[in-house]
Amino acid sequence: MSLYQDEPARFRAPAGACDAHFHVFGPAERYPYGDELRYAPPLAPLEDYLAHAQANGFERFVFVQPSAYGRDNACMLDAMAQTTLPCRGIVDVDEHVPDAELDRLHAIGVRGVRLNVRPIKPFEAGFTQTLLPRIQRLDARLSERGWQIDFLTPGWCTHELLPTLHALRSQHTIAHMGLFLAKDGPDTAGFRAFLDLLKNGPGRTWVKLTGVYRMSETPGFTDADPIAQALIATAPDRIIWGSDYPHLSFADKVGSNQLFNLLLRWAPDEAARRRILVDNPKALFGF
Repeated sequence: MSLYQDEPARFRAPAGACDAHFHVFGPAERYPYGDELRYAPPLAPLEDYLAHAQANGFERFVFVQPSAYGRDNACMLDAMAQTTLPCRGIVDVDEHVPDAELDRLHAIGVRGVRLNVRPIKPFEAGFTQTLLPRIQRLDARLSERGWQIDFLTPGWCTHELLPTLHALRSQHTIAHMGLFLAKDGPDTAGFRAFLDLLKNGPGRTWVKLTGVYRMSETPGFTDADPIAQALIATAPDRIIWGSDYPHLSFADKVGSNQLFNLLLRWAPDEAARRRILVDNPKALFGF
């Protein structure tokens, strides 16, 4: 779902390709929103998403719980139940949720839990420390199940979390390339430290090439090219791609094909694109 006048897709995803980060939204009367809305939620049913994704060759899918529903995962779980296509899910649940609920979610394909901070949250001294009890509790529980923690944090918070990420026992994904602002370039202390974790850390940190429009300011997102390319060069086997469909408050500014086509610029080598779209998500999500 995009209000933007999209461009044609310039390549087709290889067999087994995975969109590793997208959302679905159902009718508001059936799926009520949470109390802290960050945007006006759209109607974005599964069939609309699949019409686009399958036309571009995608065959595997990772549903991600949007913040609009808070910790009520019903819309996403219902959508997962509606499809026979290979899929996984990332939910938002309390870190003290009963084991029986985690077992139930695992049986229907869930493989991770979100830790979601408003992307445009300004720096707040001490805020990152408040996240640690949830992170540490989730890590203790999810590492035993082979699940992951899915982080969405603004760049300054990502930077502050790097020592915590290094110590995690569970696999973890970093959405939107860590949300390091493209205008600052790849040579900031925070982004260099992030690359160092990817290169020299324990190998449990994965990065999503998603949401470029949240950290870029130039037409065609060209200012983000050095960041995306540095990530791919540093950790080619731990980079995955996601559409972030339906682009939410950016739907009038970006198109799904436009975002897909960026991979030709960021990973011009076909083998590199296959790792990002097929091999890496297969390894991480167990397809």
